Order: sequence, then C-alpha cells, then structure tokens
Amino acid sequence: MAIFVNKLLKRADQNPVNTWAVTDLFQSDNAWLAALDAARTAGDRLAVYSGRLDKSAAELYDYAVLSEQAGEEIRRVFCYAMLKSDEDKGNSKYSDFFGRAITLITEYNAKIAFAGPEIIDIPDETLDKFYADEPRLVPLKRMFDITRAAKEHTLSNAEEALLAAAGEVARAPETIAEQFRNADLRFPDITGSDGKPIVVTQGSFIPLLESPDVKIRKQAFESVYHTYDKYKNTVAATLDAQMKQLTFYRKARKFDSNLEKALFATEVPAAVYENLVKSVNNRLPVLHKYVALRKKLLGADELHMYDLYTSIVPDADAEYPFELSKTLCRKSLEPLGERYLAVLDEGFNNRWIDVYENEGKRGGAYSMGASPHPFVLLNHKDTLDSMFTLAHEMGHALHSYFSNKTQRPAYSDYVIFVAEVASTFNESLLMQYMLKNTDDKKQRAYLINHFLEQFRTTIYRQTMFAEFELEMSRMSESGITLTADTLCDAYYKLNRKYYGTGMTIDREISVEWARIPHFFMDFYVYQYATGFSAAIALSEKVLNEGKPAVDAYLNFLSSGNTADPIALLRSAGVDMSSPAPVDNALALFERLIDELDSLLA
Repeated sequence: MAIFVNKLLKRADQNPVNTWAVTDLFQSDNAWLAALDAARTAGDRLAVYSGRLDKSAAELYDYAVLSEQAGEEIRRVFCYAMLKSDEDKGNSKYSDFFGRAITLITEYNAKIAFAGPEIIDIPDETLDKFYADEPRLVPLKRMFDITRAAKEHTLSNAEEALLAAAGEVARAPETIAEQFRNADLRFPDITGSDGKPIVVTQGSFIPLLESPDVKIRKQAFESVYHTYDKYKNTVAATLDAQMKQLTFYRKARKFDSNLEKALFATEVPAAVYENLVKSVNNRLPVLHKYVALRKKLLGADELHMYDLYTSIVPDADAEYPFELSKTLCRKSLEPLGERYLAVLDEGFNNRWIDVYENEGKRGGAYSMGASPHPFVLLNHKDTLDSMFTLAHEMGHALHSYFSNKTQRPAYSDYVIFVAEVASTFNESLLMQYMLKNTDDKKQRAYLINHFLEQFRTTIYRQTMFAEFELEMSRMSESGITLTADTLCDAYYKLNRKYYGTGMTIDREISVEWARIPHFFMDFYVYQYATGFSAAIALSEKVLNEGKPAVDAYLNFLSSGNTADPIALLRSAGVDMSSPAPVDNALALFERLIDELDSLLA
C-alpha cells in the first residue's frame, strides 16, 4: 500500500539526494543566463548561410555542422529551464526561464527557416556532386533526405520564417493547460479510514484508486473529476485551440489530414495508427472478459470506473520503497548484460532521478534526453506501479544515453514511435523477473493482475485515447467547435464501447479527457500501445534467444534516428507494419486472464 500524506513538502525541504543534479547541466542560474545569451546568437551565425547552401559542398557541410552544434547548445539551455520549471510550477522565476527558452527556440527556428527550402531546391545532380566533392557530407545524407522528402509540404523562405515565428503562439494552448493542471488546480482533501484527511494531487490520484478501500477510491474519483467538471469549459477551449493550430499548420503545409501531418515527421504511415485502432476494436470482447473477471473477483454487484485500478487479489499488496524498486529493476535487467547495467548504475548512483512529489511539482513521470546524461522525473509512491514507472523511465533514459553516445547530433534524437518500445521493454523484463521469482500462488496472481492492468491501460486505454483524439481532430477539421459538452459526450460513448455492458460507466468519467496532458501533443498516445506490443515481442526474444537478441536490441538502442522507425524495429526483430505484434500481445492478454481466473478459482 502507498503511504499517503496530509501535507506535501515544499521543494526546498526535499533531501537533495532524492533530487536530480541539474547542476550537471549548469552550475548556477547565472551560468544558464550566460549560456542563454550565447545561444541567442546561434541563429545569426547560421543565417549568414542564407542563399549559399547550393553554392558549394564546403558551405553546405559547414552549415550542417554548425547547425548540429547550435542544436546541442540550445537543447542544453532548454533542458535546464524545463527541469527547473517542473520542480515547482508555482515558482515564477523558473516559469520565466522556461518562457525565455521557448522564445529562444522560436526565434532560432525563424532565423534558420531558409534552410529547408534551400536544401529542397538543390538539384539532385548538384547534391550528388557535393557528396563526391566532400565525403564528410555523405554521413549526413539521411538528414538531407528527410528534409527533401518534405518538398511538397515546404513553403517559400518568407512563409517558412513566418510559420516558425508563430511557434510560440502555437504552443500557447499546451502551456496554458499545463500551468492550469500543475500550478493552479487543487482537489478537495478526502477522509481516510482513520478519519484523518488525505491530500489528493495529480501524483496521488492513481495510487488512491489502487486502494482496497472502496470509500477512498470513490472519494478520490469524485474529488478529481468533480473539480475538473467545474473547469471543463476552460480546458475545452484550450483543447479546441490546440486542434485549431494543428488544423492551421496542416492546411498551410498541404497535408490531407491532421493525422497525416502529425505522423509525417516520425516517418510512420497513417495505416499503422489505423491498424492499431482496428485490431484493438476487434479484440474488445477480450477486455469485456477481463471486466467480467474483475467484477467477479471483487465480489461487486456493480463495477465502477473507480474500481479499475485496485488489485483484485486480496491481501497481496506490498510496498516497494525506492531503494527496493531500484534493486529489483536492476536484477530484472541483468539479461541485457554488463554494458547496460553499468549505465543503469550510473543513473541510479549519480542523481539522474528526481524521486518524490513536492508542492507544485509537475505530475506524472518522464525522461529527458540531455548531455551529459538524461534526467528522469518521478513522483514515487512506494507502490508496485511506481516501481514499474521507474523501470519504464529508465528504459527511456538509457535509450537516450546510448543514442547520444553512439550517434552524431543529427541522428541522436530518435522519434517517439521507437521511444515507447525501450520503456515498456524494461517493464516487460521486470514483470517476467517478478513472475519467475515467486512460488507463492497469491503473489503470482497479484503480479498477473498488475500485468493485465499494463495491457488494459497501455494497449486498450491508450488506443481509446487515440480513437478519441482522431474523433476530435476530424470534428475540428470539419469546422466543429470542441465544446465541453461535445467532448464529454464523445468520451463517454467511447468508454461505454471499450468497457462494455458489464461496467457501470460513471458519468464523472466523461470529463477525464480534461486530465490527459497528451491530448496537447498531437497524436502521441497511440505510440504507447504500439510500443508496448513491440516491447512484448522483443523482450520475449531476449529471454528466449539470449546474446543474438540482446546484441540486436542494444544496437537498436544505439541507432538513434539513423533509419525510419519501422526499419529500426524490423532490424531488432519485430515488424510494426503488420498487425501481428498487437494481435499477439492481446492474445497473451487473454491467456493471462484465463490463468488468473484459474489461480483464483
């Protein structure tokens, strides 16, 4: 069981050992301010190449190298500002730092907006001659090819500069929504079984829903969603603005749909998205089967939305303090060998991780790839779920580490489609390790319950989100304003479809969309489901095949963006252009349902 508090720590009261070492980026705020001033000249240093990229191989090469260096410089400045801002969203100093970093990126992009059109306009024969004249250009060919592939979606230099300059305005809906959720929104306290108040926060909400006490679950559910209901019109307006900016950019760049525009940059065909939704819809009866088992094992006359996260294995909850979580994660990742473990230890022992929740801290969890090393944000609650979150985020972190150490800057930043493979791969290995190392029938059932929840929340729930996002986008494309009533109605209907008639779909769930930050990230969520499916397949290969599969997987982690994501995953051993990985993962989900039913018969 998680230990809940009636008061959150202030940021200044956190033990530094449990916080990330942001000083690894800059020793002080003054050092960051100096770096910010220096980075402001990066765009000007590159702008002198305007009109010259087709003149010679030497000039194109010099521009490309300077562009890589400038990107690293600006990335470092941005990372520091974001990390400091996320420590406490109520700290106006670092909110200002973050705003300055966003302005820096916007101004930089406007100054280098000439480069895309110029690179596209270089004739093929001229570029081929450049490669022959300057061999150092050849390793950058993929970078140029990606730019040139966008030819039909690239505008004139002046139009590109104008779109780039509008970047800060375009990001406003996400910024407003994030500040509202993390800095301003407060939920009413609830009452624990001992009569004492329990603080409800973004970080404690899911752990509260995992409580075996239905009264706590129901109170937490109502505390959060009744609060969001009060502000649903405000959140709907920001989400409508987000969709409108996506539609605007889609039209400006001549894409047929918002989905096509969003997926273009990641080189993922829209068919992958559509196949995921189709495969999951075909397997909805399996989710309904799981709902029926959960209802039976909880002994409930009605299964409510706030009953979905609590364990259906009674009296098997265990605490997983952070130190124990690190130990178990490390043991589970031993199949990946000493090279992987050495980097994992470096992250665990050298403050890559910001561990615990404090007042104003950004909710959820993430990993940010950076130099000299990645940084990981957690809100650890000593639960099994928190331990799996640690494994998940360290999967991202080591992916970034290996990619940054192996690839030049142009190719070190992999796309999100493959990112969610590395994270859920670690979760899969952790689950396999936990299952292998227990002979206790109840503990095995408890772990299978958690594994089933990973399938439900990562494949089914994220695909439901993806379907909702696609529906929102299509409404926006057709000119429909996304009002709170429109969004609540669409979201409620999707919950009814996904969870079936065996579930009581509480009316409060209709406003859950307002709590989901990923809807401001333009068709992001589907990648959790595809990534989980790919990770299940790859983790089984590593456990069953040993060194060849390990080598292929570590090569995948080190490949960055050197090929399109479908090709990278195919080289690791899984074909995501096929529906087979999703279908196979959901077949495993059904087998696990049957095993749990048998264990608890």
